[in-house]
Amino acid sequence: MKSSKRLSRKFEREAFEFIDRLDRLSTIGAVMAATERMLARYGFEHFSFSGVPHNSDSMPGIVLAHRIPAELFKVYVERHYADIDPSMRHLRRTTEPFRWLDVPYNAEREPKAEELKALVTDFGLSQGFFVPIPSPAGTFGNVWMAGSKLELTARTKPALHLIALYAFDRVLRLARPLPDQRPRLTAREQEVLEWTASGKSAWEIGMILGIAKRTVDEHAQSAFRKLGAANRTQAVAIAMREHLINT
Repeated sequence: MKSSKRLSRKFEREAFEFIDRLDRLSTIGAVMAATERMLARYGFEHFSFSGVPHNSDSMPGIVLAHRIPAELFKVYVERHYADIDPSMRHLRRTTEPFRWLDVPYNAEREPKAEELKALVTDFGLSQGFFVPIPSPAGTFGNVWMAGSKLELTARTKPALHLIALYAFDRVLRLARPLPDQRPRLTAREQEVLEWTASGKSAWEIGMILGIAKRTVDEHAQSAFRKLGAANRTQAVAIAMREHLINT
């Protein structure tokens, strides 16, 4: 049990150190290189930052940046796989990270989906992990990462989730600079997010701060709205990016 907790803290620490380094990178190329090195620690060989395509015509314009094998990317676009890709369909329905092998589809009724699976496997990318990028209006984009031998466990997934959210946000901001408008959080909202970043539940935070769990949830929801976040992980990532909390 202690060993498991130490491993979890190790992955969390790596994620926070990575986020801190990204703040000092000023080009998309530098962010991609740093992300590539980080994801390699978990067995990922390729990844991409992209919007969620409504159809094949929107590809490849919605791809912000990627490290996908050139031939695979070319075939994916030319054969209009975005129209039938079960993962793209699932992205429109969820804001939770998922393995692409876990996405259901009917092989008999969806032969092109089976064809796509075989194609990706031929490139040695038999295992993939998607992190949806949520917004208050629904899934805005996604980070796809894949490899053949992944370190994908209950301990690593939270760190990968945070890494993906923050790296996507950094690439997006470099690609589409926005005016500097830092949100204002109350002291209590900052405290709640700081304890959330350390892995505490709403009930535990309430015990630490001497307030009810319901009050913790109210402060958290208020912070989410101000930050434009759809969940706790994204809120922590944004607050860290804006240096609104200490970690």
